[in-house]
Amino acid sequence: MKGTLEQLKLSKQLLNAVKQEGFLSPTELQSRLFPRINGGQDLIAIGPDGSGKTTSCVLAALNKIKFTEEIAPRILYLVPDIETGEEVLDVFHTFNRNRDLRFLGLFADGKNLDSQVLDLTDGVDVIVATPDRARAAYLKLGLNLNKILLFVIDDAEEIVKKGLTLPTVELARGIRKSQFILCTSVLHERIDKLIATVFEAPNFIEVEDLGNEQLNTIDQLLYQVPNFGTKINLLLLLLADAEVFDKTLVFVNSKFSQETIYKQLKTDFGDVVAVFNAPELTENSFDKLVDFKLSPKGRLLVIANETMQETDLTDFASIIHFDIPTDSLLYIQRVLRKLDEEQLFLTFCTDLELADVKKLEQMQGKKMQLMELPDDLYIETKSKKKGDKTED
Repeated sequence: MKGTLEQLKLSKQLLNAVKQEGFLSPTELQSRLFPRINGGQDLIAIGPDGSGKTTSCVLAALNKIKFTEEIAPRILYLVPDIETGEEVLDVFHTFNRNRDLRFLGLFADGKNLDSQVLDLTDGVDVIVATPDRARAAYLKLGLNLNKILLFVIDDAEEIVKKGLTLPTVELARGIRKSQFILCTSVLHERIDKLIATVFEAPNFIEVEDLGNEQLNTIDQLLYQVPNFGTKINLLLLLLADAEVFDKTLVFVNSKFSQETIYKQLKTDFGDVVAVFNAPELTENSFDKLVDFKLSPKGRLLVIANETMQETDLTDFASIIHFDIPTDSLLYIQRVLRKLDEEQLFLTFCTDLELADVKKLEQMQGKKMQLMELPDDLYIETKSKKKGDKTED
C-alpha cells in the first residue's frame, strides 16, 4: 500500500503544491521514507531511478524549514554534477510556492568562487552544490555549516564514481548536528565506506521497482568484480574453455579498450583472437560478423561498441559484454530474444558500474542472474588501469 499524500504530513502549502503538480499518491519509497524523516532519523534510501528519492529529499527539506532572517543555510544538498544540481534546484522552485525561501547553486559553472561566497554572506536557506565546490567555499570561510538542519547526499553512487568522496566526508565532519540522508540506486563497498564514515547508526530503506512490463530478453549472467584488473583475469579464465566459448563476441566500449583487451587475449590464446573493424591492430580483422563466423581459425572476436551498431547476434552462442555500453538501448536491443535457441550471454561489471546494471534491469523488467566468482579467479588488490601498457 502506497498510502495517501496526507500521510506524509507535509505542510499545507507543500501538500497543495504537490497536488497541483499532479502527484496523486506517494511512491512506495516515499511512504516508507517519510515517517522516518519526520522522526528525525538518519537514513539511507536505496531505489532505482523514478522511485522518488530526489522528490522525497526536496520535500523533506522544504518541510523542515520555515523562513527566518537567518544568514547561514539550513539545508546542504550535495549532487554529483552541475546538470543534476540544476534539476534539483528546479524541483525546489517547483514545490516552493508562496514562500520566501532563498536558494543557491554552488557549482563550478564559470561563476567566480569569490562572487559565490559573497552571495552566501547575503543569506541563503538552501544550498544545492557539488561536494568539491561546497568544500572550496567552506575553506574560504564563506560557507557556514553551523545551522545545517538537513544534509543530503543525492546520487551517492555517482558522487563516489566521480571521486568526490573526500570533500563529501569533510563537509559532513564540519556539521555540528544535523539529520543526514543518503540516496543511492545501489550499494557497494565504496558507498559502504562513505556511509560508515559519515553516519553513526543509519536506518536503511530499500525498494526494487522493475516496472510492470517485462521484455522478452535472453537470460543474462552477471559477474560483479571489484576492479578492471579482475575483469581481465575473469575474461582470461572463462575464455580458456574453448569448447564453451567458441565463436565468442567480446564487446568493449572504445577502440582504446579494444586494443587493450585484444593484446591481453592474444598473449594467452594466440591467433584465434581477432578484432572487428580494426585493421590497424592486426591483419586478423573482420568487418563483417559473417566472415568471422565462417573463418576456420577465429574463435574470439573483440568489438568496440562504437564500430558496430548491429544488434542481431543470433548466429553466435556466446556473447560477453566486458564493458556495459554507454548506450543502454543498444544493450537492450542485443538481448531481445529473436529465436528460441539458447545463448550464453555474460555481462561483467565493477562496483562503479553497478548502477548501470540496475538501469538495464529496470529497462527490461527483469534481473540478471548474479554469478559466483570462480574459486581460482585472482582478485587484483591494486586495480589495473585501462591505460596500463600491455606487451604484444
